[in-house]
Amino acid sequence: MKNILVPVGSSSNALSNLQYAVDFAEAFGAKLYVVQVYNVYTKAGTMLKVDDIIERESKAYLSDLVSQIDTKNVEIIIKTFKGKLIDTLELACKVGDIDLILIEPRTTSISDEVYLGKTSGKIIKHTQIPALIVPEGYKFKPVSNILFAVKSAIIKKADVLNPLKSVKEQFKSLVNLLLVKTPFYGEGDFVVNDELKALVDSTSETVNATTYQGVLEHFQANQPDMLCVVRRKRGFFVKAWEKNIILKKEFYSSIPVLVLSGLK
Repeated sequence: MKNILVPVGSSSNALSNLQYAVDFAEAFGAKLYVVQVYNVYTKAGTMLKVDDIIERESKAYLSDLVSQIDTKNVEIIIKTFKGKLIDTLELACKVGDIDLILIEPRTTSISDEVYLGKTSGKIIKHTQIPALIVPEGYKFKPVSNILFAVKSAIIKKADVLNPLKSVKEQFKSLVNLLLVKTPFYGEGDFVVNDELKALVDSTSETVNATTYQGVLEHFQANQPDMLCVVRRKRGFFVKAWEKNIILKKEFYSSIPVLVLSGLK
């Protein structure tokens, strides 16, 4: 894991999230890209160079944030981009060869009932970039125990497990695979291939209505300090994926959540 991207919003948690990102990047010897995406719509004939003003203010804001944290030995690159959020982030990740995007659950939402705000939810839902969701105010610590919850262990995409492998190798983490049999269970879903077998330290099975309910049932027994799930159209969050905002009553995690791109 060599390149990590952190989209920065205007939340009160921005400093905490950025410090976690630096600490996490330092553990891997990774380069950190701190970015802000803006979009401007101006009336025809305007004389103001609105783009220039916003770009300058955005860079100043990011520079000020970075000046307030302990950057340690991490190389930090500040970037601002104009464009639509998802398209711009995906392009930036492709050009920058980004391995992971690190986000905070909420950016502009002030509701305590919200887990993923509109911006964070949109990033998780509409991109295929591996992501790490870091709880608000969470302080970095080495990852010792990972709970990897899936309803299907079928893997068709190459390198999809790389982020999980990187974390395990870096911190010597234990990976506990939880296979959740839901009403959508299909033949072969619990067949674990050699690549995944080599990655996990233990495997357990459960029957639940959703993968999330399976996680809730096994969370205490596993006591993980990172949860790993798979992004897919009808995957971990099921109906929660149908909108960008995800409420805490639909899903909540007090530990970092590593979201892999779809396995299939």
